Amino acid sequence: MTFSQGLHILFSVMETIIETKPKVLKKRSPMLKIIKAEPEMFTVVKPGDLVEAEFIGQGKRGAYFNVKNFSTGIVFGRELMNAREIIKKLEMGEVINAKVVMVDNESGYTELSLAEADKQKDWKELKEMKEKGEVVTVKIEGANSGGLMTEIKKIKAFLPVSQLSNQNYPRISDSNNEKEKIHEELKRFVDQEMQVKILTVNPKANKLIISEREITDENVQEILKKYAIGSEVEGIISGVADFGAFIRFEDDPEVEGLIHISELDHRLVEDPKEVVTVGDRVRAVVTEIKEGRVSLSLKALKPDPWKDLDKKFEKGQGVKGNPFKFNPFGAFIEVEGAEVQGLIHVSEFGSVEEMKDKLELNKTYDFVVETVNPEEKRLILKLKGSEKKGE
Repeated sequence: MTFSQGLHILFSVMETIIETKPKVLKKRSPMLKIIKAEPEMFTVVKPGDLVEAEFIGQGKRGAYFNVKNFSTGIVFGRELMNAREIIKKLEMGEVINAKVVMVDNESGYTELSLAEADKQKDWKELKEMKEKGEVVTVKIEGANSGGLMTEIKKIKAFLPVSQLSNQNYPRISDSNNEKEKIHEELKRFVDQEMQVKILTVNPKANKLIISEREITDENVQEILKKYAIGSEVEGIISGVADFGAFIRFEDDPEVEGLIHISELDHRLVEDPKEVVTVGDRVRAVVTEIKEGRVSLSLKALKPDPWKDLDKKFEKGQGVKGNPFKFNPFGAFIEVEGAEVQGLIHVSEFGSVEEMKDKLELNKTYDFVVETVNPEEKRLILKLKGSEKKGE
């Protein structure tokens, strides 16, 4: 057993005794008096600890360090190879951070890692940067369908698509091959610089998540204070996607809101391009402001075709219409003389297959109004002739 091993065991035993019988030791233990009087003379470390190590020389086996008040440390083998560039720059007596790999190996040395200590120090600094909310400029090194890759302090970082600013968020208008198209959109950022904030620091999982949106959101949130729910804004359609359209505020170009597909028109919209195109100048109503995100509505400024619909149509009335879309619960019908769509339930046919056998898309049929409810925006139809069978 080496001297340092003996000390390590002794201190561990002393710590246990101190924790379990502090009152007895206070009167009887001279060692306790020494530890309490000069604690800096005694150091107990364990694997994984970050320590300060003073460079005292390099030999054939490795580089040697003085771990103050504990033992002599050594960096050798693979750790020596990993840290060779660091060691080349060290001067005698220089103090550097090191990570304890093993306490007292067979030769009595404490094995150290400089490369791991360097990473540990970097993770600690990254955590401090996150807590301070620092803005970091990074260079984008790669992209995939999920986001962008870069690094901060030689630690790999990932910026998810969801954390891009509204300005840089990919506008994919076709759901076919969506991942491939997002990937192509994101490739344009490779080799470009971007300002970001750190969202997640997890050294154990080797996870560093960053955000561009966090920075722009702060500016946008301040601007949005002058807008209220229900206020009207003018803007330019800046993008169209399957789920809706983006509108950039004319008075505040930093602000970009989303008009969800359900808010484009009172009628059912399958493709937002049916209603708007990029470059259109529109007016919209602010419906929600939450965490720097703005939701708007175009249909709020359009006359509501459902209003007083019960005065135009009544139960039992015959109408003509064209089926334009099938789904698992029925078929949507364009009703002649109305600006709304009706619905005929699949239960009228027994199954989706039977419904498709009896109805053909974009062909005109005679229907009968079964239910009209403007408040619930419901116009339920039956095929003419089928209502007699059900009676």
